[in-house]
Amino acid sequence: MRAAGSPREAPPDPADRRDALWLGVDLGTQGVRAVLVDDHGAVVGSGEAALLRDHRDGPRHEQDPEEWWSATCRATGAALAARDPGDGRPVGAVSVDGTSGTLLLQTADALPVGPAQMYDDARAASRTAAIHALGADHVQPTWALPRLVGLAREGRLAPGLLVAHQGDHVSGRLAGAAVPTDTSQALKTGYDPRSLSWPHTLVDRLGIDPAVLPPVVAPGATVGHVTAAASRASGIPEGTPVRAGMTDGCAAQVATAALAPGLWCSSLGTTLVLKGASPHPLRDPSGVVYNHRNPDGGWLPGGASSTGTGRLDTDLGGHDLDLLTARALRLGVPGGATYPLAGTGERFPFAAPGARGFDIGPGSGPADPAARLNRIAHGLAYVERLSLDALAALGADTAGPVTAVGGAVRNHWLTALRADVLGRTVLVPAHTGSAFGSAVIARAPAGRLAETARAMVRVAHRYEPDPSRADELAHGYRRLVEALRDRGWLGGPRTPEGATA
Repeated sequence: MRAAGSPREAPPDPADRRDALWLGVDLGTQGVRAVLVDDHGAVVGSGEAALLRDHRDGPRHEQDPEEWWSATCRATGAALAARDPGDGRPVGAVSVDGTSGTLLLQTADALPVGPAQMYDDARAASRTAAIHALGADHVQPTWALPRLVGLAREGRLAPGLLVAHQGDHVSGRLAGAAVPTDTSQALKTGYDPRSLSWPHTLVDRLGIDPAVLPPVVAPGATVGHVTAAASRASGIPEGTPVRAGMTDGCAAQVATAALAPGLWCSSLGTTLVLKGASPHPLRDPSGVVYNHRNPDGGWLPGGASSTGTGRLDTDLGGHDLDLLTARALRLGVPGGATYPLAGTGERFPFAAPGARGFDIGPGSGPADPAARLNRIAHGLAYVERLSLDALAALGADTAGPVTAVGGAVRNHWLTALRADVLGRTVLVPAHTGSAFGSAVIARAPAGRLAETARAMVRVAHRYEPDPSRADELAHGYRRLVEALRDRGWLGGPRTPEGATA
């Protein structure tokens, strides 16, 4: 029996349990996904729900946060219902990720006030100049901070209202009250990850009341517990710890276990995104590389290119890519150079607002669809290599393997080609996606995110580079680099060995 006046023992940390399940929730643009994962990385239940009320009108892009909540409840309910009826393991914790830069206003009870302004809402882009004039020249036009300045200038930051991001808003709905945000979701609202504080001098000069800004904690910190009302709506047991999440991009990185220096994850889909780890932030004068805080300590640098498989949709829409791949793999390294940019403007591995895709040299122009696929595939792999070389030139350790995710990994030939071009091992996990990463965040004890991810992330495929192809692929890579330089888009990035690429 506890003696009178003796301190009450703290409840055990759910992360110390070895018999629990971990719930990750991903709030995307088009839907919500939830996965229930065990300690070994096996998915024992999953659920999805579409978001149908997406409003776009010119620069305006808004969604209804009430739909986020209802979709979350459908997705989590489905994930929990999908597990084996005999599986009696408890839910140890839940963590929610959200789209980076999505902003809304809410009450202290975590109830939304009006629609949410989505990550690419550009109505406040003109406010960016005023922010730059105050020294914050790293802030981009579609970040949340210009939109927050716009809300302040419009008089919409009424007393008692609070700023929230997509992930922490839904976490607050689960906990029944507004909860702190995390260092990754706060980044685009102006949070300084180096000093771990809001820049109050900047905020004050922009006319923003600091009282509207949420507290900031490290991802994985417990920010509340699921209420009885939220339990009835979502199916998540009452009292389940709610843990601070991350942005969807950071959660996707967690799902690859690329959280230690030398390890990189590369997501190739409509766009190409590279993320890795570093003991120090990568200082990039051009501003194309950003740095999130690593919950374990150190930094998570990365960059997002505008190139990607979108060029395949543009040039080869309607074709059977499996049939084309069977022919393309026999064609070898194409001549000339192909830069597979579908739209206008590049943001990584170099900044060039006027950049446009090109296809030059022998074999360029209208061609057999298989040859076109071959040229685009090599161009994508070359841009990926250029991105890693640019990161290495900034001081990043890029010596380790690359973990590949995104829609492109379904094409084994393209993934093997990427390994050959990069000259390093490429790994493909069994389970990918931000929801899985959020489940890892829910599971990880403080300071042990990388260790937890290594234990939970399983490798499904491993691609080793073919050294016999290194020379001819290096020639193809140099042709693209020179073509980019000739257009004035690329200065002179250097390879890890110090030689000009």
